[in-house]
Amino acid sequence: MSEADTPSPTVFEIERIRRLVELMKEHDLSEVDLRESRQRIRICRGPREVARPAPPPPPPPPSPAPAVAAAATPASPAPAASGDGPNIVLVKSPMVGTYYSRPNPKAEAYVKVGDRVDTSTIVCIIEAMKVFNEIPAEVRGKIVAVLVSDGESVEFDKPLMKVDTSA
Repeated sequence: MSEADTPSPTVFEIERIRRLVELMKEHDLSEVDLRESRQRIRICRGPREVARPAPPPPPPPPSPAPAVAAAATPASPAPAASGDGPNIVLVKSPMVGTYYSRPNPKAEAYVKVGDRVDTSTIVCIIEAMKVFNEIPAEVRGKIVAVLVSDGESVEFDKPLMKVDTSA
């Protein structure tokens, strides 16, 4: 009996391909590339990376507005102008991403105005590159303001919340 007459397992078996597709769905994979000796199979699902349009960059701030804000800042101290006291600390975004106040759409918000937080209290999630990063308060006190809304894009160092450390 020759090699051509004996059925040998190949990467092109339908059941094997179906199992690979199921594994891709189960583990949220977009591509699988397998090689076995001289045989190769590559399975892709979803849109190709190059076909996905990149989000447009945020528009630059108008040039006259920063000059006006800079002129107003020396005239009055920042805490008095924004109504903040000496015990108000800002919780800032440690990265660029999308702000979420709750772990999933059906869950309660991590924190709301009036809640007490500790240094390890998770106050929100910031999604960056499909990774959900829990953001701790890193300060002790009481939440007095939430400065961003759910689903809003945030930049590095953008103020997210105000915490009163005297409370």
